Amino acid sequence: MSIPGEEKPASRFRARLHEVIFESETRSGRGFDLALLWFIVASVLVVCIESVPAYRRAHGPLLHRVEWGFTILFSIEYVLRLFAVRRPWRYATSFFGAVDVLAILPTVVGMFIPGAQSLLVVRILRLLRVFRILKLASFLVEADVLLRAMKASRQKVTVFLLAVMGIVVVTGAVMYLVEGEKSGFDSIPRSIYWAIVTLTTVGFGDIAPKTPLGQALASVLMVTGYGFIAVPTGIVSVEIANAARLPSLTSSRACLACGAQGHDADARHCKYCGGPL
Repeated sequence: MSIPGEEKPASRFRARLHEVIFESETRSGRGFDLALLWFIVASVLVVCIESVPAYRRAHGPLLHRVEWGFTILFSIEYVLRLFAVRRPWRYATSFFGAVDVLAILPTVVGMFIPGAQSLLVVRILRLLRVFRILKLASFLVEADVLLRAMKASRQKVTVFLLAVMGIVVVTGAVMYLVEGEKSGFDSIPRSIYWAIVTLTTVGFGDIAPKTPLGQALASVLMVTGYGFIAVPTGIVSVEIANAARLPSLTSSRACLACGAQGHDADARHCKYCGGPL
């Protein structure tokens, strides 16, 4: 007979497991995350090595067994993550939950579709968890500032990109008329492609104007491209400066129900599932 108010052993184990897997403030949690990151790096290296024909011929069976070992390890880790949260479906449908599944599936799919194992490099996305390990205030503050700056500048950047698209469409159409097929401008879409490459100062050189008028227009577009580079940089820089003046709103706590992070500093409930923090 359980004593009222006494926490059940299963609940204590789940709480302890959540602390180790989802939090990195404790010594055990930090050790778990560091070990996981090293396993992720090692598994990606194995996939890269296996793609080299010489190593695949010499050590193919060994690399295959090692890869299956990593897959089993990550599968166990994924099951433990689902068990540690109160709402497993919430975590399973989150960004990191989807990445965890994608880190496991290619090995299984590779049994039926040869070559699918190369998709295992998606595991590199799991290295994003390094921000949980390096859970320093400066990282959280700067990430919060950058996110707010990007949100504040999205309308200005959108207007800028629309203006750029208008310029390259008009310039591409003019170059199509000026140069024509003999210079490689055999269609307006191909001419627009040339205008984009020229405006962004990439300059592949696969298409080039031959007439004096076309070269003059290309020169104006190139110089304009240098000026355009500074526009979005200035917009975002101003918004970053404005966002930096505001206090940080991000907390490092992980939700007990779904494992999500990135909550407001004064939040008492998860903004994704409503669970208590």
